[in-house]
Amino acid sequence: MYALAIIRYRRPFDEIAPYVDEHRAYLKELKAQGLLLASGPFDPRTGGGLLLRIPDGEEMGAALDRIRDGDPFTKRSLAQYELLPWNPVIGTEGLDTL
Repeated sequence: MYALAIIRYRRPFDEIAPYVDEHRAYLKELKAQGLLLASGPFDPRTGGGLLLRIPDGEEMGAALDRIRDGDPFTKRSLAQYELLPWNPVIGTEGLDTL
């Protein structure tokens, strides 16, 4: 099961910048857990995106809520998440190798 997370900053980037390292440390934890496949900022820096893999058997909504709520950006009300469960039909063999 896959999902996309679109993160939109709620404040100007100069107010976000001091917390980017904390946010990225959190994303590295998600990567180590096998939940995050890829992430990165948008250009221009208005937010970013995450490609997530939710383990089979885990309830999608609860897993996505937990990921969102654990982000330092969310905890500090610096960004909002749009969480989109995703069912890719082309290219899944490549995703499965990540």
